[in-house]
Amino acid sequence: MNIILIEKKELFANHVVLTDHRAKHIVKILQSEVGDCLRLGVIDGLSGEARVTAVQRKYPFVVELSVNLTSQSAPQPGIDLLLALPRPIMLKRILSQVTALGIGTLYLVNANRVEKSFWDAGVLEEKEYRLHLIHGLEQAVDTRLPHIEIHRHFRPFVEDVLPDLASQYSHLLLAHPLEEKRLSQCLNSSAARVLYAVGPEGGWVDFEVKKLLAAGMHSFSLGPRILKVDTAVVAIHSRISQELERGCPL
Repeated sequence: MNIILIEKKELFANHVVLTDHRAKHIVKILQSEVGDCLRLGVIDGLSGEARVTAVQRKYPFVVELSVNLTSQSAPQPGIDLLLALPRPIMLKRILSQVTALGIGTLYLVNANRVEKSFWDAGVLEEKEYRLHLIHGLEQAVDTRLPHIEIHRHFRPFVEDVLPDLASQYSHLLLAHPLEEKRLSQCLNSSAARVLYAVGPEGGWVDFEVKKLLAAGMHSFSLGPRILKVDTAVVAIHSRISQELERGCPL
């Protein structure tokens, strides 16, 4: 936890009292004393410093903070992700990882090789997935939550939603291991905002690839090695970031 994050409703007259896992972290991990300063931010709001004004070091832990918020949240990341719904345990990892890396929007969609039972997972409830997004922000020292869109039907999304989204991006990239073109060949100096798509375990079926390409996506490969979904998501995000920073920064 590299920043303490609070909800706006927890802040009263620049003062906040913590009694949950955040208080425990401040007491047990940071071992903060009265007078110490910590990084603190309001989720989807400002960030700054918080000075410890009181500490109860024995369970139940209580930490009182005086807050000074001076910094705007970081600009919205220039990379978004279109992801075929993975296994719930993998989705939890991906949510925190991509939030830490930085994405603006995560589109979760259905695919032929997505098991129907995945759509009943509790992590698809906002109160559940939000916790994993917050973990990513705590790691990255950010306050801006990614936007999550859930689309349970592939064809309506790719035919009705994706074409309208296309105008928001300079590049729409489809990870597909059978493609010969590499990622660096799909980006150019006009790159501004990028959406990349990663399929399910086992990959997109041919029908899905054709539909995604027809909607304006351009396919690429990272090479002959087949990666797990969570590994592919992180690897591709890193490669896109590298290419953008090298010749066409956001």
